[in-house]
Amino acid sequence: MYDKTVRRRRAVLGLLVACSLILLTAYFGESAGGALHGVQRGASEVLNPVQDGASRALKPVRDLFGWFGDTLEAKGDVEDLRAERNSLRRELLAEEGARVEADRLRKMLELDSALDLERYEPVTGRVIAQSPTVWYATIRVNKGSDDGVRRGQPVINEEALIGEVTEVFSGAAQVTLITDTTSKVTARTSRRGSFGVVEPASAGNPTDLILNFAPSSVNLDEGERVVTRGTVTDTDRLQSLFPAGLPVGEITRIENAGTDTQEVHLRPFANMRNLDVVQILTRPGAGT
Repeated sequence: MYDKTVRRRRAVLGLLVACSLILLTAYFGESAGGALHGVQRGASEVLNPVQDGASRALKPVRDLFGWFGDTLEAKGDVEDLRAERNSLRRELLAEEGARVEADRLRKMLELDSALDLERYEPVTGRVIAQSPTVWYATIRVNKGSDDGVRRGQPVINEEALIGEVTEVFSGAAQVTLITDTTSKVTARTSRRGSFGVVEPASAGNPTDLILNFAPSSVNLDEGERVVTRGTVTDTDRLQSLFPAGLPVGEITRIENAGTDTQEVHLRPFANMRNLDVVQILTRPGAGT
């Protein structure tokens, strides 16, 4: 019974295929006004309204699927654009950082040349940590004893003196800034040649220093530059480990001028809140 059914289906299929071939051959072989072409036109006239109605009815469904497809494609485009934006942003930040660092190194080389600091064998390092406390202003750099760094050596950035090395490790060193409450730097004014000791005016204020022990008889001016004295005396209070002429700061105001309570305030040249690349003068005693 099963074999008969299969044979019958195969015979029907073969007959349909043969009829299709005959109709196709006849359709393509007759002229445009033939009977088969006429049947096609009649069927089209009957089915066109049905197809148009079905198309209208299915249009919202097609639009919905199209919207989903466009949304997914747009989402993919947004992700690609976001990844491209992030990549370009990283490249831009890296380029800006490299430009800033190059500018700082250029200024540092200019300072070395202007003050003849090459003879102090400067070692360039990067700031890797900064103290967050108010009373102690310190930074840590990525150069240490392996690089010839020792305690007491002066440290500068591209602008001016920033401090001295107070602790040394094999691959790092701690620098105490001139704004630290323990810091003292023997200095002199550039125009009058008046000597004194630069100390922080108050804890936690990295923009205000005081030139103590400056003679009240000397008339100092606002805007006058203060540099390191660069000498070593028998008085511990005035003992200096810094080369002469390192920029320190600029006088901003003088309180009680000409009296025994005179206070000479200055702003450091170096921005202590924005330290990145520094130099350690590994031969601080050279030429003093």
